Amino acid sequence: MTEITTNHHKPAVDGITIDCVFFGFNKESLEVLLVQHAQGESKGKWGLLGGWLQADESADDAAQRILQELTGLEDIYLEQLKAFTNPQRVLERRVVTIGYYTLVNREDYNIKASLRVIEAKWYKINEIPELIFDHNEILDFSLLQLRNRVRQAPIGFNLLPEKFTLLQLMHLYEEILGIELDKSNFRRKVLHMKLLTALDEKQKDVSHRAAKLYKFDPEMYKKLTEKGFNFEF
Repeated sequence: MTEITTNHHKPAVDGITIDCVFFGFNKESLEVLLVQHAQGESKGKWGLLGGWLQADESADDAAQRILQELTGLEDIYLEQLKAFTNPQRVLERRVVTIGYYTLVNREDYNIKASLRVIEAKWYKINEIPELIFDHNEILDFSLLQLRNRVRQAPIGFNLLPEKFTLLQLMHLYEEILGIELDKSNFRRKVLHMKLLTALDEKQKDVSHRAAKLYKFDPEMYKKLTEKGFNFEF
């Protein structure tokens, strides 16, 4: 069997790959970063950020390396999903992939596509094209995990500006969860959590009635992040 190597010409583990689901929030919409492959059997097709696991690295290290190689990004927090082991996921050979995902504010990162891909592009979560292998399935699973996580920890709150309105916070949750929330019910539950500090400020330079601004209570944010909570609507 021909030895598999990575772009750095280091031997790769035969049959094990890493695939990363890179979610981004872009002010009003939840999106995912996809790449159009420039090499191999997937040339010209869209897929997740992925590559082979090297023989001398952990899965976590491989995920960071692959992300850096494909986008130029470094030190991004990635959470491991699970191993995807369907023997039919790749034709003609047995390949197991370990999935990862993350959620970032798009404005905070400048994506630079590597020579290994034709293009790196953000897609709205409801406009995903047909992807290679089982990448649509991996994306669907990671979205389910993300939606479960935001109900148990305030992980999406860092996607908002330092000062924000309750409507902005509600819209963030609507986009991630893919549902429409009741405004009064959302307001009551969020304020009951004591997570927000009301400011003596309102929105500026808006055409509609200016809404009250809030910021997060850092101590309560830390406490809820560590303990978790049940944020059902």
